[in-house]
Amino acid sequence: MTGKTIAEKILSSKSDTDSRVGDVVICRIDHLIATDGSMPMTIDYFERMAGASIANAENTSVSLDHYSPPPNRITATLHEQIRAFAAKHGMNVFEVGDGIGHQVMMETGRALPGDLVIGADSHTVTYGALNCFATGVGSSDLAAAMIGGRIWLRVPETIKVDLEGATADKVHAKDIVLSLVRTLGADGAAYKSLEFAGSAIAGLDMDARALLANMSVEMGAKCGLFHADGTTEAFLKAHGSDAGQPVAADSDAEYCQTVTVDLSQLEPQIALPHQVHTVVPVSDAPDESIQMVYIGTCAGGRASDLHEALAVLRKAERIAPGVQMIYTPASRGILSQVSKDGSLAEFVAMGGIIQTAGCGSCCGTCGAIPGDGVNVISTANRNFKGRMGNPEASIYLASPMTCAASALRGRIADPREFA
Repeated sequence: MTGKTIAEKILSSKSDTDSRVGDVVICRIDHLIATDGSMPMTIDYFERMAGASIANAENTSVSLDHYSPPPNRITATLHEQIRAFAAKHGMNVFEVGDGIGHQVMMETGRALPGDLVIGADSHTVTYGALNCFATGVGSSDLAAAMIGGRIWLRVPETIKVDLEGATADKVHAKDIVLSLVRTLGADGAAYKSLEFAGSAIAGLDMDARALLANMSVEMGAKCGLFHADGTTEAFLKAHGSDAGQPVAADSDAEYCQTVTVDLSQLEPQIALPHQVHTVVPVSDAPDESIQMVYIGTCAGGRASDLHEALAVLRKAERIAPGVQMIYTPASRGILSQVSKDGSLAEFVAMGGIIQTAGCGSCCGTCGAIPGDGVNVISTANRNFKGRMGNPEASIYLASPMTCAASALRGRIADPREFA
């Protein structure tokens, strides 16, 4: 019998079975997370299921990040409901301004190599960057898991993604993943695991890995997984976390498909409205004006994203007239970092706007909302119609450098113009 993939090994461990692709297993959960977008419904299901307590309360969290800060009375009231429930049952709360739950989970050691984490948010897959099987579930599944401490899962097939070669100047991890989304399509990895491998992995820092894992779900994937290595160990150590129990695929593991991406052949990419898989090289993008530039979200709100944007922005004194340029840090820790290193002040001096750490404008629940007819270029992970709160706006997805170049031009621009 052939060896196992990372997904097969983690689910075998958590179910105490010798499970293989296609098996349905009942698994122990290491951590659960909800957001203020999903928790009110989770509470409702919890009560309808006659839940009396949370099975693993110390490892159950809720993040107040989608409405951060609450934009109206209704969402403020929901936050109070969530806080009261969490206090009653001993849950962790990531407060307004702490940041996006996915980033905070990684920074606080609540997602470790070898873990199984579920969350009532599709971008829970982000923790796969830390060699963790992490996946999104619905509010009813989360409520049941909170009560019972377990979840049933079907062991997914795995697509191996071989990343080879070195990226050229002004090519970012966002360009890598957009290229992969174009190749596989929006559902090309439906209920499959993406396992990232190849010689280029060693050159990807944790921010890049988190981005690739995060956007695995944009291809329909159940999870996106990286092996643990020195980069993983260094990240965990820097955040005071233990090393977990790293899991590696066997050399004879069986994959349903292998996709090879030659990074040396990539150029900056852009996803056109209103589908994430409608991707073209920036050099082939339409000559459209841009009114809003957004740097943020769990796909692009880290310190490195701001640093890379500034590397392009420094080529001019100020952004183009009529452009609104926004940065939303992914966590309070990231906000502190870019404040201390001067990046935040530099960004503001260029005409930028800073929003509260959290999800910000990404899904249109708080923060700056684009007006009718506005073209937005964003580091986010989704661009379907209405995603940022206005179906009359158009969203393009690109790297921080491409976003910055477009801010300077006031039009979609190739960052290589500013080499």
